[in-house]
Amino acid sequence: MDAGALGQFVPLILIFAIMYFLLIRPQQKKLKEHQKMVEGLRRGDQVITQGGLIGKVVKVKDDNEVEIELAEGVKVRVVQSTIANVINKTEPASA
Repeated sequence: MDAGALGQFVPLILIFAIMYFLLIRPQQKKLKEHQKMVEGLRRGDQVITQGGLIGKVVKVKDDNEVEIELAEGVKVRVVQSTIANVINKTEPASA
């Protein structure tokens, strides 16, 4: 392989490196933060779902489900990964 052929690959390598640091790496970091937020859900947290529903977590189930109370007496089950944001975080109960 001569220097001319290697010179043709340098821009391609640079483009891949730029794409990694500007797109792929921040997306992975955001995904890890979302997973940490979802794993930290507890009863009493006020959340927003990806569908735009705002409610309070009533029960966190083991099978990746959360029961959310939208209004008094109106409860829905949603998949944990569809929680977009936690508005008010409750403090853990002291033992």
